[in-house]
Amino acid sequence: MENYDITVIGAGPGGYVAAIKAAQMGAKTAIIEKEDIGGVCLNWGCIPTKTLLKSAKVFDNIMNSEKYGIDISDKSVISVNWPNMQKRKDKVVKKLTGGVEFLLKKNSIKVYKGYGEIVDRNTIKVNSETIKTKNLIIATGSSPKLPSIDGINEANEDGLVVTSKEILALDNIPKNLIVVGGGVVGVEFATLFNALGSKVTIFQRSDKILGNIDIDIRDTMADILTKSGIEIIYNVDVEKFQDNSLMATVDGEKREFKAEKVLVSIGRKANSKGLDKLSIELDKRGNVITNEKLQTNIEGVYAIGDINGKFMLAHVASAEGIVAVENIMGKETTIDYDKAPSCIYGFPEIGTAGLTEQMARERGHDVIVSTFPISANGKALAEGESHGFIKIVADKKYGEVLGTHILAPNATDMIAEAVTTMELEGTVHELAKAIHPHPTLSEIVMEAAHGAVDKPIHIYVGDK
Repeated sequence: MENYDITVIGAGPGGYVAAIKAAQMGAKTAIIEKEDIGGVCLNWGCIPTKTLLKSAKVFDNIMNSEKYGIDISDKSVISVNWPNMQKRKDKVVKKLTGGVEFLLKKNSIKVYKGYGEIVDRNTIKVNSETIKTKNLIIATGSSPKLPSIDGINEANEDGLVVTSKEILALDNIPKNLIVVGGGVVGVEFATLFNALGSKVTIFQRSDKILGNIDIDIRDTMADILTKSGIEIIYNVDVEKFQDNSLMATVDGEKREFKAEKVLVSIGRKANSKGLDKLSIELDKRGNVITNEKLQTNIEGVYAIGDINGKFMLAHVASAEGIVAVENIMGKETTIDYDKAPSCIYGFPEIGTAGLTEQMARERGHDVIVSTFPISANGKALAEGESHGFIKIVADKKYGEVLGTHILAPNATDMIAEAVTTMELEGTVHELAKAIHPHPTLSEIVMEAAHGAVDKPIHIYVGDK
């Protein structure tokens, strides 16, 4: 029977990062994974979807090459090779997961392949082996939710209904795709398949998509999606799946819809099976309750990533893993979820961090709000991608940056500057003073900061 200082259940971006950090800090470490190293993110989520989105973007650029001064006499000969796109995706995934396996090995982390059955807080069974551990980190992740709709399970078995995992392994690009759910995942897949030629329709239960992000960013993105050819139907209540049809009520009117595939993307549920033996506290949604140190109500047991339901984001899971390990090893640290960035990989991208304008006002801040359009940025114009803007929300008294929201090409990269600024309790005065390279998209950050302090340079705003 092996004994470990720290055992991690789940080898996703939270689990494997926690294991590596534990080993780096001198802990004898084990990690247990019943499926593939890298979890959902590397195998069926972040990485494969972004790989396919890159291919879709290349195809979109080729089909619109004339705006860059490149004429293609016969675009009918240009086609998407879906099997080769899938092969490229699989190659990228294999390289990354292989890299993680290499790191686990080099850090002398024992990897157990199989289901980790928790006997008690210090004992875990894996296959025929029993291991002992002083500390346990639960990183079992989440799974796509299928709502309780008449006929949905049968439609899933027949292949009409797919989840975010199954849609990555389709044999063909569907001619018609309905996306149920206008959240982050739904918007990304809608963008992908629209660019590849599918007729895409988003069904949104409420009157807005991307409900948790800044209102101005959300509304502008909805307009961009619509102009790209994606139909968004609001106030939809899906009631039944029958044969290859979907029955729904739209604004009180019953309607029938047909599609080759229906992606159901209404969120994810925590993989909490097997935690009952710990008497661990769960919230009403089945998420493990944790504090800012990632501790549960059980001494020596921590929970990170999707299982705690705080932020179902890979980079947050990784950060939580490091915080959990540091606390186990005696270094008291906490995580600040207010500064955690969120990214949406559409065309263009969305990167947000910190408080929205509405959240800042609700928390009692007297705020300054400054925006700057991408259309006034030289690099954006040169690249032919000038849709979007940046919005900075700052405290009026000292100018401290409370939130930054970007809709632009490469927004998911640029948002890191805002995260760093907020971590340092930086202000719009410092952002405005920082010299940004030209020509780059990052200049929009400086311009919006100038707008918060006084006026931006490259647009005329009149008297403030």
